[in-house]
Order: sequence, then C-alpha cells, then structure tokens
Amino acid sequence: MPVRAPLDKDMMKKSYPEARYALVLFLAIFLLSGCTLMHWFLGEEEEKSPQELMRDGVGNLESGRYKAAVEAFQKIKDRYPYSKYAVLAELKMADALYLTKEWDQALEGYREFEKLHPKHKEIPYVIYQEGMCFFRQMRSIDREQTHTLKAKQEFERLIRKFPRDEYANRARRNLRKCYIFLAEYELYVGNFYYKKGKYRAALGRYLYLLKHYPDMGQYSRALEKISKCKEKIAKEEAKKKG
Repeated sequence: MPVRAPLDKDMMKKSYPEARYALVLFLAIFLLSGCTLMHWFLGEEEEKSPQELMRDGVGNLESGRYKAAVEAFQKIKDRYPYSKYAVLAELKMADALYLTKEWDQALEGYREFEKLHPKHKEIPYVIYQEGMCFFRQMRSIDREQTHTLKAKQEFERLIRKFPRDEYANRARRNLRKCYIFLAEYELYVGNFYYKKGKYRAALGRYLYLLKHYPDMGQYSRALEKISKCKEKIAKEEAKKKG
C-alpha cells in the first residue's frame, strides 16, 4: 500500500492566510449583495420593488397579458400593502380581472376598492365598472334579466352621485340599452302569457312595462296588447255570468 507523504508544515502555514483571505472576501461579497446570492443559490427570483412590480403589471396589462398583470398587482398588495403603489394596484388588478372576463372577481375588486377608498377620485369610474360587470352578462330577452336590472341600478347610482362626470354620460348610454332589454323582456313575457290564454297575467306585464320603462319602441305594441287583453277578460267574465 502506498504511503501518503506527510504534509509540509511550511506549505500549511502559507495556505492558511490564503484560505482566510478567500473566506473574508466571500463574506464581504455576500454582505454587499444582500440577499441576491442567496436567491441565486436557492434558484429563487429576486424580490422586486413595488415600483418594478407596478411597471411590470402595467406593461402586461397594456400588452394583453392580463393574468401576468394580475400576478404583479397581487404581489404589490401582498408584499407592499403600505406603499404608494398599493391603492393603484387594487384598482388595476380589478381592471385586469375585468379584461379576462372574470366578471364576478372583477366586481368584487371594484366593490372592495369603493369600500376602502370612498373619496378616491376614481370612484365614478369604479361605479361605472361595477355596472359594466353586470352589463357584460346581460342575457337575451327570453331569459331572466337579473344582470340587466343590477346594471341599471349601478348606472342610475352613478348618475345620481356624479351627474356631470364623464362616466355618468357613458352610463346614460348604457342605461338606455338596459331599458330596452327590460322593456322587451316584459313584452316577451306578456306575449307568452297571452298565447297561453292567461290574459290577466299578460295584462299585468304590459301595464308594468308602461309604468316602469320609458318609451323604447314597445309602447304601441304594449298598448295594442292591453286593449286585446281587456277584451278577452271582458268576454271571460261575461261567459261566467251567462
């Protein structure tokens, strides 16, 4: 078996200072670089500042990468809740969810923003977007108009609170569309009852249309049906008496 040569003591003495120097140099670099080396060793992404995250989020939003934008804005909310970018991140995150057609989540985001920042200058826009979350889910006139009613309520609320705001003007245009949908729905249901021979139920729908919705082109048709319903009801009553 080969015999290992003993270590040269002089060589060992020379190597110790060099080793100590290398260790000190390494520690100095580590301390100066903060956590960068740690992230590199662990394979982690370096933590970005709120300004960098906001830049990433807005860039992704403008480029149509909405999910990436949501992630960036969420990081600002989680990591830097007291930074000057946190409030903007809340609003932009709701916008990103809206653009991904996540209507319910976007609505939740806008409502949370309104609740937390009721005096913010963007509140007219926020209320408008709340209405739009419902407006985008409006269904054809042969279906229940729950979303149309809620969109109508939000647009009317915006017009009451901020009548001269730019978004109130937009709300007025969409409100007209809501009225048309709701009036057409009432006419559709009234006609359905009329065809079934349920003239009192049909009459109630036609009268409701005239009372609650402005003239959007359905008045003449509703009035004609009201006249026919009354004739049918009168004949039914006369037949009962006879």
